[in-house]
Amino acid sequence: MGGLSIWHWVVVLVIVLLVFGTKKLTSGAKDLGSAVKEFKKGMRDEDKPNAQLSDSSRPQDSTTTSQTEHDRDPR
Repeated sequence: MGGLSIWHWVVVLVIVLLVFGTKKLTSGAKDLGSAVKEFKKGMRDEDKPNAQLSDSSRPQDSTTTSQTEHDRDPR
């Protein structure tokens, strides 16, 4: 008496289909699927943040000097 049988779930499914309709349920399922795909893509991209950095975005070493600094140096 504590658990729900398969027939209870069938009745609940029929009521949900009648209330929301198939178009809303399919569009909701598509939206949910695309959200899961984007989440997985974001998690994969988060695992490799250093691989996506280009050389210009990395900080320069403080011991190296640029060509203009070298030209100004009166040594």
